Amino acid sequence: MSAPKVNPGLEFHYNTTELRQETWNRLKVTAAKHYEREQKGLHLTETEETILACFEVLEPVERYWAYPGKSTVEELRAIFSSRDSFLFMRAVSHVVRGIISESFRNRLAPDHVPIGDLVLSASASVPSEPSDRHYFEVLVVDNLHPDQEKSLRNRMRSQQDPNGKLIYDVIVTPSFEDALLALILNPNIQCVVIRYGFPVKSDIPTKLLGPHVNALEEVDVNAKTGVSRSLALGSFLHKIRPEIDLFLVTDAGVEEASVKGARHFRRIFYRNEDYLELHLSICRGIQERYNTPFFNALIDFSKRPTGVFHAMPLSRGNSVYKTHWIKDMGDFYGKNIFLAETSATTGGLDSLLHPTGPLKEAQERAAKAFGAMFTYFVTNGTSTANKIVQLALLKPGDIVLIDRDCHKSHHYGIMLSGGHPVYLDAYPLVQYSIYGGVPLLEIKRTLLRFKREGKLDRVRMLVLTNSTFDGLIYDPFRVMQEVLAIKPDIVFLWDEAWFGFAHFHHMFRRRAAMSSAKRLNKYLRSDEYRSLKTPTDFSADDQSLLGQEWFPDPDQIKIRVYATHSTHKTLSSLRQGSMIHIYDECFYTRTESFFNEAYMTHTSTSPNYQILASLDVARRQAELEGYELVQKSIEMAMIVRETLKTQPLLRRYFSCLGPGDLIPDEHRPSGFEHFFDSNTGWVSAEPSWREDEFVLDPTRITLYIGKTGIDGDTFRKVYLMDKFGIQVNKTSRNTVLLMTNIGSNRSAIAFLISVLIKIAKMIRNLQHDLTPQKQRALTARIHALTEDLPPLPHFSGFHPFFQADGDGPEGDMRRAYYMAYDRENTTYEPLCRELVERVRAGTELVSTTFVTPYPPGFPILVPGQVVSAAILEFLLALDVKEIHGYNAELGLKVFRPELIVAAGGTGSGDVQPTALPAAGEVTDTVEPVAAKPNSKRPGRKRPRPSQPSGA
Repeated sequence: MSAPKVNPGLEFHYNTTELRQETWNRLKVTAAKHYEREQKGLHLTETEETILACFEVLEPVERYWAYPGKSTVEELRAIFSSRDSFLFMRAVSHVVRGIISESFRNRLAPDHVPIGDLVLSASASVPSEPSDRHYFEVLVVDNLHPDQEKSLRNRMRSQQDPNGKLIYDVIVTPSFEDALLALILNPNIQCVVIRYGFPVKSDIPTKLLGPHVNALEEVDVNAKTGVSRSLALGSFLHKIRPEIDLFLVTDAGVEEASVKGARHFRRIFYRNEDYLELHLSICRGIQERYNTPFFNALIDFSKRPTGVFHAMPLSRGNSVYKTHWIKDMGDFYGKNIFLAETSATTGGLDSLLHPTGPLKEAQERAAKAFGAMFTYFVTNGTSTANKIVQLALLKPGDIVLIDRDCHKSHHYGIMLSGGHPVYLDAYPLVQYSIYGGVPLLEIKRTLLRFKREGKLDRVRMLVLTNSTFDGLIYDPFRVMQEVLAIKPDIVFLWDEAWFGFAHFHHMFRRRAAMSSAKRLNKYLRSDEYRSLKTPTDFSADDQSLLGQEWFPDPDQIKIRVYATHSTHKTLSSLRQGSMIHIYDECFYTRTESFFNEAYMTHTSTSPNYQILASLDVARRQAELEGYELVQKSIEMAMIVRETLKTQPLLRRYFSCLGPGDLIPDEHRPSGFEHFFDSNTGWVSAEPSWREDEFVLDPTRITLYIGKTGIDGDTFRKVYLMDKFGIQVNKTSRNTVLLMTNIGSNRSAIAFLISVLIKIAKMIRNLQHDLTPQKQRALTARIHALTEDLPPLPHFSGFHPFFQADGDGPEGDMRRAYYMAYDRENTTYEPLCRELVERVRAGTELVSTTFVTPYPPGFPILVPGQVVSAAILEFLLALDVKEIHGYNAELGLKVFRPELIVAAGGTGSGDVQPTALPAAGEVTDTVEPVAAKPNSKRPGRKRPRPSQPSGA
């Protein structure tokens, strides 16, 4: 049996952190093997080479961690060189045990004790007690002599309270590049002290850590000296992890540093800093991020003795524990949840509808954490958050450009507000029964059409989903830049229900809505933009315009960006906990009052305090350990991707779809296709995130199962859920969507992989030695799932009667929705092959309602939409049983054909539909009106109501 690779390097490790962990584990195993071989008198060459190779990896990497740290590695090498293999084995085991147990987090780091003495002491085998203390690490950037470094660490350690709640250790890095690498690699770092006199270049081999320093290419830091270099480093570190606190120690005048741009620094110290003040400043910054105003207020309230003469009998548990029949509810949930249940908004608590105390502060802290101007908490999900934004910003008759495949709440929100949707088609992935994203070219072409038709003034909002269900992520910066060029005051609504974690990792943040809005605002207002870019001239022909990048006039634009987050989907919030984040330059002057009214309209007067408290806590966790948890979720996903690529049995039946499968070439100029290649290892995705129109979230794992002969819905229910209890996100006809999140761990990943292997074995056994008839049936099923797939229908258009303006693409969905309230206007059509043939032959059907199959989870039909043969084919091909808006017994609910003919003016019948008041009209009742043939013609424009334009 050949020996395993000692150190395949970064190519076969997703990142340096994973390489570090595996190297320590390899060192522990090899140290034990080395001692065993020595005891048996065997050759030691192989184990010695492996140990030395491990040291070659760990020595440069460990300088970025306080524990074990570079000094411990140096000591281990010295012990190994002393030929005491028993002590070396014990010492390595002790260190690895400390890494795994994280015992170093529970106590203040003592003055250095030699590792050999520590291992042989009686306390070496005693595990540390669990602690409620909070440990973090402080990075100091300065080129110090080892004695100076030791003195600095001791001084900072001496300021700490041995019994305090906050404890930290210190890491010293000697250069600009080392500081960047430390912050990227070590999530324990919570603040950075930048001193003076450090060089730019690191002495770390670039082959090992080079992929992390691409950012240095953006600016010539070698040309910067003194305080300018320190400020440049602060700017880089802030881009990577904006949540951390930065402190500047300068030998220049503090005033000079402030003038030159120290906005990212929490405090500036002059020369020999006051160590006590520095310590207090560090702890204050951590405490501010740790503070959860509403959660703390709720805890305090629950501890008060109170008398309840208000609503909620279960408050304080009075109706739960003093009963004979529902005590098990109290046993299950515990007493705290009932102590915290109340209808009170006073006594230290707050009102969600008019926050002035801890809720107000909690939302302000969330806005800062997520990079927004304002943040609002929502306790009934992002479905409601989307409706709030649309009701606040749309008035009847406003045109909304909307991703046809977005969540159904957007369609309902537009219908309720009276907006006129224009559906944008995403690119289809027919081979996987999946829709992708809406190409920027499609958006630009639609806006040009409205400009040529003189209707651009009515275009109010663009709604896109970022990321999509399947993990496809837009480039919001580029989309908003080009759209603002033609429509300077448009409102962007980014549905980031699945992207709430993005702000807390540098790879994702660049494509998050709030971060993009802030960067775009800075870019478009800069002198550099004015000097290098010329606003696009739209007098040119459309073909020329569509072939170029568009640039807005910075004097005309208003940055108006809204993002809705399902915090409960990707962060640690209770179910239905969501947030609305706002970056709107016009919020105070034009939107605030309308937004507050919409918020009141959709928000309960009895919000769930537990959900609100969990949103507060989710923000705290995201700021203090979001970077680490997001990074781990990526690593967990990469383990799954690598295993599916390399495990022979899994490769036989499954494959993991990558960017090359889910993003067409024209939207992926980088050429990036897969995260991992079994021959060459990991491929850097960095160029893709910089260049491509769409990128793929690596934590969204689309498992292709077509070769199993089992459809997605059956695979999910019968195999994953019923047999093994594994929950998955969604399915298509031949795919299953898995996802990792900040709660995923190695045990869960190991369980998933073992289950997939068991399922693969089950399939192999079932398909073994089939009769010819069964083999033909299997072949037919596989062909149906891999080759014979139904086309994905595009939006078929609104019927002329429900077109909002002549023959334009925008529709009056609200009118169709309420017109269907009268049963006389509607009928049912059974979904069958005969219906498809009738529609192909010319029968005209118009949907009365939203028809939403799960999956894919977005409306295939909306009120007023023409039911096309392609849509019927798609519905017939779906092998799912959950279709909202479809009555399995009666069929599709549509408008009566004779009514549509009369309404459209294409027939001579005397039937007139029940009239719905035009948007904005007021009426007490909706009743049938006298028949007036051809009174509503397809091309006739209905006047739009005059409304205040404040929103």
